[in-house]
Amino acid sequence: MFPFLVLGTLSSIIVLSLTLFYKMQRLKELNAKVAALKFSLEEMDEQAKLIMRTDIELNKTQEELDKKISGLDSLQKLSHEINTTLEEKQIFNKIDNKYLEQLGFEKAMAFLWKSFERELRLYLNIGYNQDESEKIKTEINLKKDYFLDLIENGLIASSVSSPEGFLAKDKINSLFQVNSFIICPVLTQEGDKGFIVVGTQNTETPLTKGDQELISILCNQIAQTLDNARLFEKTWKSQQELEMKVEERTHQLTSALDEVQKMSKRKSDFISSVSHELRTPLTSIKGYAAILLAGSLGNLPDEIKTKLEKINRHSDELVHMINDLLDIARIESGKVDMKLENLDLKAITEKIFDLLTPQAATKNISFGSNIPDNCQIIQADRSQIERVFINLVGNALKFTPQNGKIGISAHCSNKIIQIDVKDNGFGIPEEAQEHLFEEFYRVDNKINQEVKGTGLGLALIKHIIEAHGGRIWVKSKLGEGSTFSFTLKTA
Repeated sequence: MFPFLVLGTLSSIIVLSLTLFYKMQRLKELNAKVAALKFSLEEMDEQAKLIMRTDIELNKTQEELDKKISGLDSLQKLSHEINTTLEEKQIFNKIDNKYLEQLGFEKAMAFLWKSFERELRLYLNIGYNQDESEKIKTEINLKKDYFLDLIENGLIASSVSSPEGFLAKDKINSLFQVNSFIICPVLTQEGDKGFIVVGTQNTETPLTKGDQELISILCNQIAQTLDNARLFEKTWKSQQELEMKVEERTHQLTSALDEVQKMSKRKSDFISSVSHELRTPLTSIKGYAAILLAGSLGNLPDEIKTKLEKINRHSDELVHMINDLLDIARIESGKVDMKLENLDLKAITEKIFDLLTPQAATKNISFGSNIPDNCQIIQADRSQIERVFINLVGNALKFTPQNGKIGISAHCSNKIIQIDVKDNGFGIPEEAQEHLFEEFYRVDNKINQEVKGTGLGLALIKHIIEAHGGRIWVKSKLGEGSTFSFTLKTA
């Protein structure tokens, strides 16, 4: 029996041992799973914390971004308001509580440096009463060297960061009665300088770099607008000065013109008076010369007759000169009315050629004309326009050599006809052409020394053409001839 008991006991022990071993193994497996589960839970906890931190950061970033977008929108509206004025004080008046609150501030001040008074003058005051602003202004000017150094170096001081050597943040907070601040310089191209300080008493939303950027943009916008205001002021002053100078010059020119007109009238009156006075003795001289030449007082020696003939001829030349002077004076004074009528230009040129053909024949000079049918009828005073053609063609005859050519041509456009009297004569020096139509002017050359003249013919026809509402000019080149051109109205 005993062996069976021992064997049974051993069997039980073995079974129990195996059971215990199995349970121990199971326990180890469970502990390993528990440890793995614990590690997983810890990792999940860390990830949850990371997600929460990330979410918080994202919310902060979103809030900052929303704030920045809102600030940029407000800044854009404020910039538009600022740009609507060009007055220094009005620029700062555009910055009001509404825009300041949208940018996240309750208080603001702006100072500009006035070099003549050697002080920083207050231009903007939001959030301070009169006593507070005066106290701050006084303190600012006591410490102006700090602020001028900040301005000239283009530095920004704020609760976020301040330049080395600048006033301590707590002193600035105390001075401007804020918990956070931004001080930004205003520098213009035109030499103005100053700064803007903005602040808030709100401790829950501290200032950021983004706030600094917004205020920096605002300061740059103000600086640009101040530049525009200065440029506008300079331009306006320059315009006023220019208008005054123009007005003064216009007055001077008007006075000078009045004086010229008075002198011209005096000259015309003088010429007219003198010419009339000269006619009487000239008439007597010609009369006595004619009596003597007729032999009414007896026969005269040939030598005396020659002298009397010269007196008679020169008297005729002088009478002709006096008549030209009288005509010029009358036309200048408006006493001669041009009796305009429709005239046949071809008929006039044929008449002038026929009249001057004997003179042209002595030098074998040929005449020619080219007048289109559509330019045949002109509006002019017959006697005066004939004088113009006689003078111009007569001059061409004088200065055209043997076997030369003289031609009259015309072309018209928009009821205006241009008539050209052309020759292939000796030509006129360029420097003399601008003086040709002046009274008594004659070109200083050998030909003019041989050909007699008064220098009044071209001056007279210039007045006649201008009295018709036209103009006259000349083109010439030495050795190639001259072309005198003038304009008239067509029918």
